[in-house]
Amino acid sequence: MASGSSQLFADALKRIPGGVNSPVRAFRGLGREPFFIERAEGARIWDVDGNEYIDYVGSWGPAILGHAPAVVVDAIRAAAPRGVSFGIPNPLEVEMAELICRWVPSIEKVRMVNSGTEATMSCLRLARGFTGRDKIIKFDGCYHGHVDALLVQAGSGALTHGQPDSAGVPADFAALTISLPFNDIEAVRVAFRKNAKAIAAVILEPIPANAGLYFPRENFLEALREECTRSGALLIFDEVMTGFRVARGGAQELFGIRPDLTALGKVIGGGLPVGAFGGRAEIMDQLSPDGPVYQAGTLSGNPLAMAAGLAQLHELERIDAWKTLEATGAKFEEAVRATLHDLAMAWTFHRVGSMFCLFFTQKPVADLASAKRSDTEKFARYFRGCLERGIYFAPSQFETGFLSTAHRDSDLEATVRAMRESL
Repeated sequence: MASGSSQLFADALKRIPGGVNSPVRAFRGLGREPFFIERAEGARIWDVDGNEYIDYVGSWGPAILGHAPAVVVDAIRAAAPRGVSFGIPNPLEVEMAELICRWVPSIEKVRMVNSGTEATMSCLRLARGFTGRDKIIKFDGCYHGHVDALLVQAGSGALTHGQPDSAGVPADFAALTISLPFNDIEAVRVAFRKNAKAIAAVILEPIPANAGLYFPRENFLEALREECTRSGALLIFDEVMTGFRVARGGAQELFGIRPDLTALGKVIGGGLPVGAFGGRAEIMDQLSPDGPVYQAGTLSGNPLAMAAGLAQLHELERIDAWKTLEATGAKFEEAVRATLHDLAMAWTFHRVGSMFCLFFTQKPVADLASAKRSDTEKFARYFRGCLERGIYFAPSQFETGFLSTAHRDSDLEATVRAMRESL
């Protein structure tokens, strides 16, 4: 008899392209079908067949307090009877805007949207409108959502499925995007020289987390800031993943860099669909209705999403979650490294705060090219082995794992034990 997940996937294939609503969920290249989740709580998820897993995906980042935390569920429950959507301003939008601007000093004004993709797309349009320029610099392996102009050498699901670029993107759009190797500041300088007064912005994940997880070299972000300032281009940080996760003020707080615009998402929604973008007031004031750059969204500032996000952010601050997450991350990293060292195999383990990634290569990983040296067949065997032992990691070598405040020492111990048995 087919499992419940198998039957659901067969049914989904008839009505949903690939049987999934986001490509990486298809588990392509992993030698198995996806499973379907019935419920989630804390650090655990349960599939429709009753199998229980310790979860390190966390809805791809938002579940920083674990799944269905009481404070968030209570906030949604309290907000819903007052109306699930208004389409006109509500007080929670203002409270959210004030909190974001207080926690992220580079953001003087902010606008809410419904996804990280909307946030990055809006940043690009705003940068072009503000500078009067057309070209954008991005970095190989940095994924900024399925924006036409940014699906050039993208990471995440596009990379996993062997299609770093997408059909349906006009060549003229792609021609306006310059994709460079991450951590190569000289390539950036050359691009600016060859495109004098034509580059509107440089957009990047300050800590790339969509081609695995790797880090900016010393002074790379500072040099980007200097080059953008010198040329009159805007520096855009895509902190959809890192925002409010690696630190209260995101990666820009960790590195002490002040971008002109920032894209946010995931954690600020408490698990509901939310994005935001903000930055210097003089740039943000170019948005309609004050300025000529048009951007709109019927559900932007949705009261349920604002209530959930505010509840999560206030709880993070109340419990000083970043201290807890760093301690949990450090403990997990120590145990993983000890296990991998004992196995004497080729590996590279990266972690920052509650984000981590295991690459199956011994060579340093600092950009897309080096990330792609990882042995994806070995990763697939490792993934399946862990899943069979009740551990759910991201179903791609080129994704990042997430810890939450709900993960306990016993979860970490069970996870490291399953890793050892799967390798």
